[in-house]
Amino acid sequence: MDAATTAVSALRENGVQVETDERRIAEYSYDASNYRVRPAAVAFPRDAGEVALIARRCQAANLPLTGRGGGTSMAGNAIGPGLVIDFSRHLNRILEIDERQATARVEAGVVLSDLAREAEAATGGRLTFAPDPSSRTRATIGGAVGNDACGNRSVRHGRTSDHVLSLDVVTADGLRLTAHRGGLTATDPDDTASVRRAAELSAGLGELARRHLAALRTELGRIPRQVSGFHLGHLLPENGFDVARSLVGSEGACVLVVAATVRLVPVAPATRLLCLGYRDVVEAAMDVETILRCRPTAVEGMDQVIVDTMRRRRGHESVSGLPEGEAWLYVELDGDDLATVDNSAADLMRRLAAAGRLVDGRVVDSADDRASLWRVREDGAGLSSRLPPPSQDEPSRDESWPGEESWPGWEDSAVAPERLAAYLADLRELLSEHGLRGVMYGHFGAGCVHMRVTFDQRTSQGRRVMRDFLRAAAELVVSHGGSLSGEHGDGRARSELLPLMYSAEMIAAFEEFKDLWDPDGLLNPGTIVRAGSPTVGLVLAEVPDRRWDTAFDFAPARGVAPFAHAVQSCVGVGRCRTTGGGFMCPSYRATRDEKDSTRGRARVLQEMLRGGTGWRSDDAREALDLCLSCKACSSDCPAGVDMATYKAEFLHHYYRGRPRPVSHYSLGWLPRWLRVTGRLAPAVNALLATRLGPHLARLGGVAPGRALPRFAGKRELSRALGRPGPSGGRDGLVLVVDSFTKGFRPHVAGAAARVLRTAADSVECRSDVCCGLTWISTGQLRAAAERLSRTVALLDDGTDRPIIVLEPSCAAALTKDLPELVGTAAARRVASRVRGFSATVTELVAAGWRPRPAADRAPDGVAVQTHCHEYAILGAAHQRQALQAAGVTIVQESAGCCGVAGNFGFEAQHFQMSMRVAEQSLAPALRATPGLPVLTDGFSCHMQVRQLDPGRTAMHLAELLDPAPEERHHP
Repeated sequence: MDAATTAVSALRENGVQVETDERRIAEYSYDASNYRVRPAAVAFPRDAGEVALIARRCQAANLPLTGRGGGTSMAGNAIGPGLVIDFSRHLNRILEIDERQATARVEAGVVLSDLAREAEAATGGRLTFAPDPSSRTRATIGGAVGNDACGNRSVRHGRTSDHVLSLDVVTADGLRLTAHRGGLTATDPDDTASVRRAAELSAGLGELARRHLAALRTELGRIPRQVSGFHLGHLLPENGFDVARSLVGSEGACVLVVAATVRLVPVAPATRLLCLGYRDVVEAAMDVETILRCRPTAVEGMDQVIVDTMRRRRGHESVSGLPEGEAWLYVELDGDDLATVDNSAADLMRRLAAAGRLVDGRVVDSADDRASLWRVREDGAGLSSRLPPPSQDEPSRDESWPGEESWPGWEDSAVAPERLAAYLADLRELLSEHGLRGVMYGHFGAGCVHMRVTFDQRTSQGRRVMRDFLRAAAELVVSHGGSLSGEHGDGRARSELLPLMYSAEMIAAFEEFKDLWDPDGLLNPGTIVRAGSPTVGLVLAEVPDRRWDTAFDFAPARGVAPFAHAVQSCVGVGRCRTTGGGFMCPSYRATRDEKDSTRGRARVLQEMLRGGTGWRSDDAREALDLCLSCKACSSDCPAGVDMATYKAEFLHHYYRGRPRPVSHYSLGWLPRWLRVTGRLAPAVNALLATRLGPHLARLGGVAPGRALPRFAGKRELSRALGRPGPSGGRDGLVLVVDSFTKGFRPHVAGAAARVLRTAADSVECRSDVCCGLTWISTGQLRAAAERLSRTVALLDDGTDRPIIVLEPSCAAALTKDLPELVGTAAARRVASRVRGFSATVTELVAAGWRPRPAADRAPDGVAVQTHCHEYAILGAAHQRQALQAAGVTIVQESAGCCGVAGNFGFEAQHFQMSMRVAEQSLAPALRATPGLPVLTDGFSCHMQVRQLDPGRTAMHLAELLDPAPEERHHP
């Protein structure tokens, strides 16, 4: 029995949750760095006692041990061999918030944004937790302590180490100690072994500081963001022998942090955001010193590549509020009142204008613009992972080319702010010398530069260039008096380079510090001291070169199969692990399990690329099972991961030549069955209303507890549409009545036709086309492509008439899936003409048309459940804009997936998950808005509202805008 098996068996016998299956190992082999290290096991401790037990068992088995929070490390310090501990699953309680002392006591797995939010709530908005890295919505306190994280407002609030008062830790041999200013004590005063160890360590650390007194005073703490190495300066007598702060930034290489007591800071009464445009990042950096004289809270820099990528991926409107320029600084000022802050802002703008480098600048008053701008900055790491072409004239690259891969490795260097401009200029020259490109952004006010570089990890020559560049970049930053790392830590990426920054004496002191805490070298081995090469264990190295034939036309890539390149677009930033904001990822929000995150699924697929089973991977099938195919990740993920498409492609191959789940035939073939039910609707509805209904549902793979829709008869659509008006010709509109509308809500088609006829001279209604969505979502892609090809033949009529689709998911399928599955020029022409109904209304309003709903149809307020596919593919703002045009003044939006997502929520095995997802946003929104009608353009959303609140009025936007509604039964 090997060491890992021995340790795992012992831990399981003591009730510790430890997993060793291949799928779980795949999920924890990666973080957000360049590296892949497969652990032997992953543990999910429930309390500090279990962490101590894990440490003891691992020491006894000589098994390495690595702590992990949100898994967002860019330096590779959240992965390791041996056993990985995930602190985020259970050790995530906020234990105490003390407003009088301005402190909080929290477990290591608490997410930073959760702590800030709860601190503000508990203190009436007066106090918050200051460190706010871009990953704060999924990064944990333990990770922030491990890296000494900083964030956007570090100009004012400094690093995590500035806010740590004490740390509860577990040593490598499983003892529990509390580190604080003045030394160490046993967490439990009655634990004699811990009392003895605390005294030994305190004495040893004191002796270390005395032996290296001069080096600690002269080599450490030279610039605001000197994070590289261990922070031994806190052990100096003039710094109060602060053992807690000496452990901040130790990257899990010395102890396992299980809890922390941290300082809270006041929330500013008034703030303003200034956005300043420059010709390039170097000129922007030249103005940083002037800006710092105004005592800002944040000075963030960003170059044009990130903005271009955001707009290319999410549309031009995704970035609003930017002034003219090709590089920008965000400057946040605060004060006691807005008048004072506005005066400071005006004074700063005058100074910058006088300096002559500012191209344009503005105070960002709009809350929407501020949110948009901060999101661009915070998504920088993901957005810049695939860079657009350096020149739009390059004929070899078409619009579908995904861009060069860019990677961390030199993403966190820091210099004194006054040296920033010169350093950036030299860094650009260094990139050019090595034939590399980089996109620069970061915390310019603190002199910290985040940069992703177009390293080629796949080839030996590319890895040599990477290694040479990293060494040269380290020498460069040191020549500017800077640090290899400013907040991400050294990890696997930079630890080997530390001797270029520090003297031999300081490196020896680092090793002594490590050995005092971890004499066997089991905690996060190879981090900071005794490190390996930064080009060993790279994510893309040694991936087998294999063809992955696909039904979808994935974007071309250089030297790698397009499907593999698409799957590898996940770089681990972990936005899919957030619990609020956006729609991604509903299954993770329900389970809080890495396997149910977009990232976890992508990592399993990346392992599939390396394995022998290929498309038959059961691990991949299991990982994808709870993916709702909501497509939210295609919009919310900064790296553009589109898990719904990957899932459809995988299922297409996995089930080839195999029996499928029965729901793939019942729900996946729904448009086919609707042709039958249309002729037998009365009988079908009567049968389903009997006691046999649930049994029939179960036979079809449908959850017996799911409310079923009423099937519409064949003639209901023609009655709803009424007498056809003028149609055809080269002008006017084409209204597509999709299968869901035709089969379940034909009255919506009638309402839409009446609305559109008030805006266009002719409206042609087509009910003979299919988007193939149900076949796509169940991975029956050959059948989907056949139907889509027929749809193209019917709709590609030589005109540019907009094609209006009532069901958002069908509109999204025709917009995105059609050109990727059919791939002809005709398919692209049809896709370019497709509009959702709400988008059509907003376009018509912009052209001067105004909706004229019947007097009793436009309520003062509505609740809105936006369909996930509309949010991700068509745009989320159209419904609100259309409602405003109709005079609806109160719009309460449910910001999240409804939980049905097509076939998913109807399937028996997914019904409970569907209802858990509904509780994230839709169900609370319904409870908070009693009496308000609910706008449900998506049929899935409509059915979930009926499930949750059967008496609630749920309607399509077309019904609300209908100028002449007829009395009818609304199913």
